[in-house]
Formats: sequence, C-alpha cells, structure tokens
Amino acid sequence: MSGRNEKRLQEVKKTCQELGANVDVQIIDVCDLLATRNWIKNINKNHKIDLIIANAGISAGTQGGPESFDQVQKIFKTNIDGVLNTIQPAIEIMKDQGFGQIAIMSSLAGFRGLPSSPAYSASKSCVRVYGEALRGNLCKFGIKVNVICPGYIKTPMTDVNDFPMPFLISVEKAAQIIKKGLEKNKSRIAFPFPFYFIVWFVTLLSNKIIDPIFKRLPGKSSL
Repeated sequence: MSGRNEKRLQEVKKTCQELGANVDVQIIDVCDLLATRNWIKNINKNHKIDLIIANAGISAGTQGGPESFDQVQKIFKTNIDGVLNTIQPAIEIMKDQGFGQIAIMSSLAGFRGLPSSPAYSASKSCVRVYGEALRGNLCKFGIKVNVICPGYIKTPMTDVNDFPMPFLISVEKAAQIIKKGLEKNKSRIAFPFPFYFIVWFVTLLSNKIIDPIFKRLPGKSSL
C-alpha cells in the first residue's frame, strides 16, 4: 500500500496484518512517476502483481469563486497523472506475465460536469472513459480492467463538505460493493444504485433543463 500520510498508512497496515495479510507500505506521492514506477517494479520482483487499485485522488470546488489555475493543475496532476503513473507500470508487468487486474477509482461526478467542482468532475470523467477503453484493449493480454464510480462515501474527503450528501454510505459498505464487483469483473462498479440511476438519467436530459438546476447546487470548498 502507498500513501502520503504515514500515520494513517501504518494504522491500515496494522489492521491488515491482524487479519493475516503480509503488508508492504511506502510513503509515495503518485504524482512522482519515477518513485511510483520503481516501487511497483520492486514489488513485482518478489510477488506477482495480480491486482492494482489506483485510488489516490483529491477533491475541491468553486465555493470561494472560480477555480484557480493552480487548483485545477493540482487536481489534474493527482487524479489523472496519478492514475497513469500507477497503472502504466502495472500494465507492462501484467502483459509480460499474461494476467492481472486493474481497478481505477472514478466517481459518479464523472458522468456530468458539475459547476460546483469542474476540475474534479473532468478528472473523474477522464479516468472513467480511459479505463472503459482500456478494458477492451487489454483483455486480449489477459488483463481485466474495472472502473469504480462511487457516490458519497463517509471519508475524510467528504467530512469537509458542508452541504447535504444524498445516499451517503459507510466506507465498510462501499468496500464490500467494490470487492464483489472486482470478483465478478464488472466493467463499471457504480453505486449506490439509486444515485447512479439519477446521474445516468440526468445525462439523458437537455442542458436547457439541467443547467438551471445545477447552477443552484452548493459549492464544494476550494483547496
């Protein structure tokens, strides 16, 4: 497992070890391509990589006014480049070994651009579409690709939101849904279903209907 917060990483490591897992942790920023690539390649020297989850991401919005260019760059660098830096070294390894599974964390926010969080919506849309395209492209190499599109999950990322979050679910429930979806090799693991259905339906409607509604949505705080 990798992350930037050593304290939280060590806590998760301890929990996993108590459940019988062998755990290797590294403090890595996924924006650092070289460090991420070297870490993944070093793991593969001793353990065949059968599943990699590109989960790192940051979120921010327009509550303080239009997004600054700096904020947009930071979100894109983590949410897009961070995914690429994680999965590209794994793809090379999995092609050589003839098997593997790649899970990419997108979001229901990636189905329609939200005025409250333009960069975040765009970044999640990008990795969703990329992952769905990779699935068809990599299957001939024995590589499975799954795109995870959650709604609101109670985590430190959503704890800072000061607006109602419909269909908010616990991290434990989300983990079980993701686990089952990966086991079944679902192309898109989108949940909770009521929220997913609403988002899907919205994409079918005219912008003349949706734009006035979305303009009234509460803003997400900036970085």
